[in-house]
Amino acid sequence: MPRQTHTPATITSADVARLAGVSRATVSFVLNDTQGHRVSAATRARVLDAAAQLGYVPHAAARSLRAGRSNLVLMPASISAFGRLASDWVDDLNTELDRLGYTAVLHAGRFADPLDAARAWAELRPAAVIALDGDHFTAQAAELLRRAGVRALLAFSARPVPDVHTIGFDHARIGATAAEHLIARGRTRIGVVMPQERGLATLAEPRLAGAESVAARHMATVTPVELGYTRESAAALARRWPSLGLDSVFAYNDEYAALLQYALRAEGIDVPDDVALVGCDDLILSALQQPPLTTVRLDLPAAAQIARALHELVETGTTEPVRPTEAVLVHRGTS
Repeated sequence: MPRQTHTPATITSADVARLAGVSRATVSFVLNDTQGHRVSAATRARVLDAAAQLGYVPHAAARSLRAGRSNLVLMPASISAFGRLASDWVDDLNTELDRLGYTAVLHAGRFADPLDAARAWAELRPAAVIALDGDHFTAQAAELLRRAGVRALLAFSARPVPDVHTIGFDHARIGATAAEHLIARGRTRIGVVMPQERGLATLAEPRLAGAESVAARHMATVTPVELGYTRESAAALARRWPSLGLDSVFAYNDEYAALLQYALRAEGIDVPDDVALVGCDDLILSALQQPPLTTVRLDLPAAAQIARALHELVETGTTEPVRPTEAVLVHRGTS
């Protein structure tokens, strides 16, 4: 006879109620921490103990239906393109959102069309969406999310997005800041690293455009140079560097800058005498390079401020403006 497989029965709040000797309503009040319903400490302890014994986990979707709203905050996974700086900041943001009763989730889908992205996000019925890469957000996408019940839309973008609480984050300004510094240091033939890793072009292209806009106002040129985040790619670029005729480079971020700095030194090309070098993000590793790496620090709004603004948007539909992200040049030894 074929072997019978046993599927465990799903544990419900009714099972918890029976074991604890209370009503299902009391279980709901305790596990959802419902305000306005007084439950004794002893009863609360019995419910929590019963839930732990049974391995009961509340159903998030059902809880959202009862409450009339979700507690999910969706963040498109394109934030990974921002590197270590953003990952640390997002970790702080997750902590702040948790304190306010929200659960942050990353959405890994990649979409060329903002409406396709909005439809995918709307399927999860989040309370809010935070888009770090908000330059591709549109009013039509925002309207679709609003109709799906999303209460708060917050985007970091170079320009205001209609019907979305926008926080200024201009990647062109990052490239412009690097180019202004290099030109002020007497460099006129600037390379700009264009990372070859997937998902980074949306950030690298406006940084290139920002550098080009500054060079156009001076007697300077900008040349894009492709670089993959591998030792082999960096070594290949360093070998052909003399043929490029460049006297400086903005390397997209500190990680690419450190990689390129190592490869250039291995080829006997001196930084900064032969090539001035600027990174971005002001990571710890930038100050530890030899020589220490000049970089562009991104002064992001505090994660706690973003969490509070999002909570106010969910609760009231409005909040105070949040200051934009600033690009600040940190001058060290590579330029």
